[in-house]
Amino acid sequence: MSWIKIIKPTEATGELMQIYKEIEEKRGKISNIMKIQSLNPNIMKNHIDLYINLMFGPSGLSREEREFIAVCVSIINNCEYCIKHHAESLNNYWKDGNKIEKFIEDFNSIEISLRLQNILDYVFKLTGNPSYLKENDIDNLRKSGFSDKDILDINLITSYFNFINRIALGLGVEFSSEEIKGYKN
Repeated sequence: MSWIKIIKPTEATGELMQIYKEIEEKRGKISNIMKIQSLNPNIMKNHIDLYINLMFGPSGLSREEREFIAVCVSIINNCEYCIKHHAESLNNYWKDGNKIEKFIEDFNSIEISLRLQNILDYVFKLTGNPSYLKENDIDNLRKSGFSDKDILDINLITSYFNFINRIALGLGVEFSSEEIKGYKN
């Protein structure tokens, strides 16, 4: 399951048991990316709060756009764990598994809206080489109709998934087909 010890929900006590319970209530189940943090319950609690706010909180970005960002960052980083989890969520909006698979194989293999293309361009630069970003990249997002708050959300979600990809890849977090399904959207 991972390269470090985890405390399973059935073995948890005290604060960790309570946090596991809260996560299960919010998300429907507990992902392996949360379980990997079980040795530091306070971080796990702060992490789930950040995730919920970024992915489900008020934003000018749709849920589809947020999941799109998650998938894009994870593809660039080759993080199979997050690709599978968030492709599953993105498919709730695209409802086309073949389209998602083609997109995962090659960003240019499918048509996407100009709005999503502009998100992808920014995400690609921020993930691949953030020093290449310039003010005109922000101006391009504005010209596409994104508010400064939306641009902040794009940046935060991109940065978050770069962080999470490194947790998953750096600690050997694994998934099963059962583990990637059944979360509350």
